[in-house]
Amino acid sequence: MFSRREFLMATVALSAIAGPGLAGRWSRAAAQQALSEDMLLASEDFGNLTLVHITDLHAQLKPLYFREPSINLGVGEVAGQPPHVTGADFLKLYNIEPGTPHAYALTSEDFVSLAKGYGKMGGLDRVATVIRRVRAERGEDNVLLLDGGDTWQGSYTAQQTSGGDMVEVMNALAPDAMTGHWEFTYGADRVTELVESLPFAFLGGNIYDAEWNEPAFDAYKIFERGGARIAVVGQAFPYTPIANPRWMFPDWSFGIREEDVARNVEAARAEGADIVVLLSHNGFDVDRKLASRVDGIDIILTGHTHDALPEPVIVNGTLVVASGSNGKFLSRIDLDIADGKLNGYKYRLIPIFSDVITPDPEMAALIDKVRAPYEEELKRELGRTESLLYRRGNFNGTFDDLFCQALLSEREADIALSPGFRWGTSLLPGQAITVEDLH
Repeated sequence: MFSRREFLMATVALSAIAGPGLAGRWSRAAAQQALSEDMLLASEDFGNLTLVHITDLHAQLKPLYFREPSINLGVGEVAGQPPHVTGADFLKLYNIEPGTPHAYALTSEDFVSLAKGYGKMGGLDRVATVIRRVRAERGEDNVLLLDGGDTWQGSYTAQQTSGGDMVEVMNALAPDAMTGHWEFTYGADRVTELVESLPFAFLGGNIYDAEWNEPAFDAYKIFERGGARIAVVGQAFPYTPIANPRWMFPDWSFGIREEDVARNVEAARAEGADIVVLLSHNGFDVDRKLASRVDGIDIILTGHTHDALPEPVIVNGTLVVASGSNGKFLSRIDLDIADGKLNGYKYRLIPIFSDVITPDPEMAALIDKVRAPYEEELKRELGRTESLLYRRGNFNGTFDDLFCQALLSEREADIALSPGFRWGTSLLPGQAITVEDLH
């Protein structure tokens, strides 16, 4: 998060440009003057290892508008606890001033006017710039880049290439390990083909051969970085056969498999791991509970529920880190590891402001290359919206309303339903609706 000094500097800059009474209505040029790449990426030298976490990209290669939810219900004892806090309550909880960059990135408050000022977010070429800078600052041997899955699916080009476009760009980004969920919807044969092409580890300790009850993927891998041994245990989405058609992967079984997680943690410790990181696609509340029940996990990098939190939630001594979705954020965790244990950490959730962070030229060229065969269709305009369109929560969004109205109108349906998915670009009033936006 920004320090108070950085926030005051930004506020002064905005006041000088926009004048009093114009909060939330400044021009994009003014908003950009309140931000800089150095401000977003600045860090203090700390510890001997840096973890970088990205998750739930959903194949979004280009910058986009993405409105965070205004409703996020927690059940039972987690009601009202992060991540089940939104809007003004979220800003108050984390002491974030309305109208600031983090208020725009992390909540739905005043979304349209702030989006017009701060611009789009994400873009894998901008993410690449951040990762390149972290590796340059810390040294590649002191950095681990981990991908939490839901990476290969969620766009028109990913659909057309069965995930091939994302594998190509992610291979260039060079993570050290990943796990999965929607990846499996390409079918077992295609997933196996893509996994075998990866120059990094695909981990899923909770996926088994359904007939022989043997592990289908490696459960963990131990890395030597920063003079320490770091075990990364992979946990794919446990409910994949329920959330997605089982016929796509009939020979694999999934589950939380808490006892297996504990055994994998113990095995990694027995092999000399100084710390254990669970790279998980369980979803935040499942990982919160897992942290309370399984000892020996230092950090859980959670995914699936698309939550973005500016601070880790600490459960049973375990840091639970939520890094958002769609390329809007990445998490940087600097760790002090010595004497076989984690002694301290510094955490930053870095928002990827597309107008502020310089695109990495090599990644930008690669993205243009994989999109080129489909560019004409991607840009094909289907209409124009008069109001904000968004789809983020498990509850109704305006994009859901549009889909349902179209089904009622064009298909003469009596009842129209839209599933509560957590992804999809947001469109501002007056924007064109393109083929790309509907994927």
